[in-house]
Amino acid sequence: MIEAAIKPDVHAFFDKRTSSVQYVVTDPETRHCAIIDAVLDFDEKSGATATVNADHILHHVDANGLTVEWILETHPHADHFSAAQYLRSKTGAATAIGSHIVEVQALWKKLYNWPEFSADGSQWDRLFVAGDRFNIGELDATVMFSPGHTLASITYVIGDAAFVHDTMFMPDGGTARTDFPGGSAEQLWRSIEAILALPDGTRVFVGHDYQPGGRDPQWESTVAEQKSSNIHISRCKSATEFVAMRQARDKTLPMPKLILAALQINMNGGRLPEAEANGQRYLKIPLNALGNPKWD
Repeated sequence: MIEAAIKPDVHAFFDKRTSSVQYVVTDPETRHCAIIDAVLDFDEKSGATATVNADHILHHVDANGLTVEWILETHPHADHFSAAQYLRSKTGAATAIGSHIVEVQALWKKLYNWPEFSADGSQWDRLFVAGDRFNIGELDATVMFSPGHTLASITYVIGDAAFVHDTMFMPDGGTARTDFPGGSAEQLWRSIEAILALPDGTRVFVGHDYQPGGRDPQWESTVAEQKSSNIHISRCKSATEFVAMRQARDKTLPMPKLILAALQINMNGGRLPEAEANGQRYLKIPLNALGNPKWD
């Protein structure tokens, strides 16, 4: 694993509506940065979209004299739209996601009955594979394949910081669900083991915080803290225990309210549907496509 020669500056942006954490990760020497998992605002009640979150990030970039080198996604999100394409149009930075996105695209292309959709990952500028290395300014970064929550989940290790998104939450929040199409509790356990093999002092940045007990939002811990106090990891001493716990918990969870809307945007690199002949864009929601999920 890459040893951190430079400690990145990490600035987090919490979106209360989706409980999402977005990041700007900056090389303090060159002032080059990457944006990770940015949110495109969507109001499911009115069908309205907006760029409030993304514009807040762009304001931070401009105010601090940063140059955006990368727009990174950890996985295709099920609970918010991606602002990757909007940010690319504003910054010219390259977009990237894990190469296994093509498996997610193939799966959801069938669910949406979308035969013309290109399920080849071409919606991004780069598809990362496990072990890939890249730079943000002079910061060294590497990619870990972290499946389980989704088929395509990856972790970015940038200097001394690991961006794990839904693989783990803060220690009092546990771990990610694995009951989406293509999810696997067994794979999630192995992915967590690999992350926890990083040095104990590695900073761990999560992609969501659901504020257990009503506390203020949090997003940063360490590998050592996750090992010792994560409410799922510390209590499960084996893969068998973890899988049983995770699968039992998943059965109690309703699907995210935006999953069917979000996936058709996010597997397309954050692009909204093309306007139809009347100039209007439409989402396509398949009915009864996710089995028999728990209702709210």
